[in-house]
Amino acid sequence: MPHVPISVVSSWGAWAVFVSVLATQLGVPIPAAPMLVLAGTLVAAGLASFWHMLAAAVIAVVIADALWFTAGRVYGRRFLNSLVRFSLSLDTTLRTARHWFERFGVPLLALSKFVPGLGLVSSPLLGTTQIDVRVFLFWDLVGAGLWASAWMLGGAILNAEVAHLLVFVRTYGLTALDVLAMAAGAFLAYRWARRIQFRRWLAKYRITPEQLDEMMRSDAPPVIFDARPPEVRRKEAHRIKGAIPLDLESSRKIDPMFREHEVVVYCVCPNEATAKHIARQLRAKGFRNVRPLKGGLDAWEKKGFPVEAVPFDSLSSGALGSSSSSSSSSLDDDDDRSMGDMVTVRATAPE
Repeated sequence: MPHVPISVVSSWGAWAVFVSVLATQLGVPIPAAPMLVLAGTLVAAGLASFWHMLAAAVIAVVIADALWFTAGRVYGRRFLNSLVRFSLSLDTTLRTARHWFERFGVPLLALSKFVPGLGLVSSPLLGTTQIDVRVFLFWDLVGAGLWASAWMLGGAILNAEVAHLLVFVRTYGLTALDVLAMAAGAFLAYRWARRIQFRRWLAKYRITPEQLDEMMRSDAPPVIFDARPPEVRRKEAHRIKGAIPLDLESSRKIDPMFREHEVVVYCVCPNEATAKHIARQLRAKGFRNVRPLKGGLDAWEKKGFPVEAVPFDSLSSGALGSSSSSSSSSLDDDDDRSMGDMVTVRATAPE
């Protein structure tokens, strides 16, 4: 069986694992998993200490997550909006994360690193809640340990295969660093292509706040859906005039009469990735003319266009598509929920 070259150890010690994991957890679009796999391979070959490698990865995760958590606690939802401006995947992941943490509580943090996007957005999202810092750190440590150990175990199991790969690339004058750099380059190219594709879609379908204002003044105003999460609507109880709250968690069908109108959907997503997802779901339900609002409600307010208070009965009775609504439904068919008084994330302090 081929052996991992000793030079790799001097180049990729615990400090390299620390830097790689820290960069990834801070949002640099370079995956840390290949580095952890390599670390596991070195451990299996007896060329590195498992505990040193694991400690480096866990410390990096906790440092990064603590920074994200602090930023979320200090700056709130505005920080989350700024964060998702730089990532298309985080926009839709944020909505999913809210739902999952409300349902399963903060222990979900132990598994969040295994879900693409969720690991990065979980810490700042929990920072916007009233979760105790000790609870957050406890479950973050558990999650970091599980995540790093899993990848290193994979590297140890695939020790022979990884060693063969390293020997193979060395025959072409390459190193492990070159392989990781090429993998990172391919990943970045894929993400860039996705962004270009998304921008083209936006250029074709989305409308600006100015265009929506003009449409609202016309003889055939559009139907406007407020697709913000229920907890956001409760905390920020204002909306574009006449907007209909849209509940994405109910199972009833949307009233067919809305299909006859042009539909505009908005949320709190600054890059409209979530609005694009919602628009696609609406089209799947028979809506043919659905357009997301550029910049969401935040952009509408920044342009100085008027908003109105969300009526109390709307907050208490639920949104379009909720179980308490008589004429509508959500876009998904798996849950049927009514709105509560406050968003909460269940958590208990460790004994």
